[in-house]
Amino acid sequence: MVRRVEQATLPRAPAARTRSQLPPGPKGPALLQGLRYARDPHGFLGRFQRRYGDIFTVPFPIIGKVVWIAEPTLVKEVFTGTPEQFHAGEANATVLEPVLGPNSVLTLDEAPHMRQRKLLLPPFHGERIRRYGELMRTIARREMESWPVGETFALRPHTQRITLAVILEAVFGVHDEERLQRAERLIGTFGKRVNAIALPVLRRNLGPWSPWARFLRAREAFDEFIYEEIEIRRREAEVEERDDVLSLLLRARHDDGTPMGDGELRDELVTVLGAGHETTATAIAWAMERLLRTPRVLAKLRESLAAGEDDYLDATIKETLRIRPVIIDAARKLNEPLRIGGYDLPAGTCVFPAAAALHYREDLFPDPHEFRPERFLDGKPNGYAWLPFGGGVRRCIGAAFAEYEMRVVLREFLERAELSAPDPKPERARIRNITVAPAREARVRLDRPLR
Repeated sequence: MVRRVEQATLPRAPAARTRSQLPPGPKGPALLQGLRYARDPHGFLGRFQRRYGDIFTVPFPIIGKVVWIAEPTLVKEVFTGTPEQFHAGEANATVLEPVLGPNSVLTLDEAPHMRQRKLLLPPFHGERIRRYGELMRTIARREMESWPVGETFALRPHTQRITLAVILEAVFGVHDEERLQRAERLIGTFGKRVNAIALPVLRRNLGPWSPWARFLRAREAFDEFIYEEIEIRRREAEVEERDDVLSLLLRARHDDGTPMGDGELRDELVTVLGAGHETTATAIAWAMERLLRTPRVLAKLRESLAAGEDDYLDATIKETLRIRPVIIDAARKLNEPLRIGGYDLPAGTCVFPAAAALHYREDLFPDPHEFRPERFLDGKPNGYAWLPFGGGVRRCIGAAFAEYEMRVVLREFLERAELSAPDPKPERARIRNITVAPAREARVRLDRPLR
């Protein structure tokens, strides 16, 4: 029998206990917890939830002490709380602001965040997203032509090239081949430099070849390209008719009638690139990694696609995002004190709904380690138990875009290619930037030429 996850009886929050202290958790140093997370990012939070309960504290590198929440009714309290109390932008800025900038929807809070979000929502409306379907199919088919037949290769670099090309054409509106190649080079260098300054201690100029100085040069070169593209678009006579995201943002207006400035446009374009490029590429790679090791699901999915059905594909995508979440939590920093789960948390506390722990709870998702799309066939998942895109007013703006792109690309892969997994063992997870990716980049083999 198919279970309806959203109708499952959710466990009640624990009875209130008056304590003016942080919830319990492991006593080891932050560095040790960071190493444990790096070794098993998907299992890291679940182990603490089973040991300490639905709300627990873990010291973590860079961030400090984090209170993770792994129970749906408590997550609901966070996601439905006021933007004045829960600052996601402040929580994100420590790591992301040097990359995304001060105007990013991910690094702003309260009224400034809502103003930017209001401008960004229309371009990512479901109806508009479907216009990009043919572009996504064309890009996927083009990239698939480079796959070697009969040889083992890493799939994830190919999915990343697909999602990058989609972002550059659908979001940035770049179609000129020379500019596309230049953008890919600049983004590749920029991404490498971002990785090198992950630790705040490295964000200081120690000479022209220090990680920070090289990051600044890469950021400046990429910014130059973005500002050029903005200026080109402003001068185009047909900008009012174009439907790429940049053109739509150029036409957008704040409540006072003013357009977005170049700095705002730059920060939001980099945000969309960062949030919608590597994450989607990784999710597609995880989907294929799971499908190729679960023959029953793969056969059923191919059968449903052949029948012209989408429900099982959609369920497969949701199950992939559950069992292999690309982002393991959702960041919030308390701007005001909070009483939650019987604990009185002071202002300044980092409170993170723990997606990875929730996704592996037996009471929410029976047999949680089994890849079983059927659990999502009967309706939408519970928004406080299934968190691949965060939640509340901070839910990822590009969620519909990402799921639609996964649907288009996976359909192309499954209908045109006979892929197999050279190694039957599941690929372990490893940290890649702020995402969790297959450790071996989802290695596959194309067994016969494309159909």
